[in-house]
Amino acid sequence: MSTALITGASGGIGKAFAEELAKRNTNLVLVARSEEKLKELASQLQEQHKIKVDVIVQDLTEIGATDVVFNATKEKELTIDLLINNAGFGDYGDFADRDGERQVKIVQLNVLALVDLTHKFLPLMRQRRSGSIINVASIAGFQPIPYISVYAASKAFVISFSEALWAENRSYNVRVLVSCPGPTETNFFTEAKFPPALASSASKIASPEEVVRDSLKALERGQQIVVSGGIASQLITRLGRFVPRKTLVTLLEKQFKAD
Repeated sequence: MSTALITGASGGIGKAFAEELAKRNTNLVLVARSEEKLKELASQLQEQHKIKVDVIVQDLTEIGATDVVFNATKEKELTIDLLINNAGFGDYGDFADRDGERQVKIVQLNVLALVDLTHKFLPLMRQRRSGSIINVASIAGFQPIPYISVYAASKAFVISFSEALWAENRSYNVRVLVSCPGPTETNFFTEAKFPPALASSASKIASPEEVVRDSLKALERGQQIVVSGGIASQLITRLGRFVPRKTLVTLLEKQFKAD
């Protein structure tokens, strides 16, 4: 039986990954800050699907957090066959006016924790010549987006990083996929403190379950990238090819600026 480690597993896309993989008879290691939510989910999945679920309560923005996660899997003698770097968050507003510590934490979680966890588990997968990694990005990573500038930039990093690793690791039989959902039915807009009018106007064009199904199907096919959310999301990822970047970012500034 294989084992998957999922960060940001207490809700949204991470929880949907856990539920779908549990149905597929996959043991789980669930990582998030919320102990209560993790333990509740772990208990539910163990009872329903008769799998083993380990819980690691950890804020991945803390110093040494990725060491804690990696060492916990070593102590439990767990082999991680699938690493899902899903944890991440954003923050809405004019960058110059936002809390600086929060901007740094976005980079720490969305980029640094993802890179470090990948670097810890990938060599073991290469040694075994088997394993998979799914990094969850966003269609926001395909263009600069004013007022969520750090979030969009962090997801651009994840896309570029993941596609490069896909190419580097094909010969080792290790699959790497970057999943790029469009606006999804999660608490992202609330956590990012979007103005209510902007949050309500954003069409939620994908469910967490759809993102998970698309991602796992793409992984099985050996793809390096998958975009969820139908035609609308696909079009957004291609805008930069047809619209001059200056024009595009000007239009996006108007779209994302709060009234």
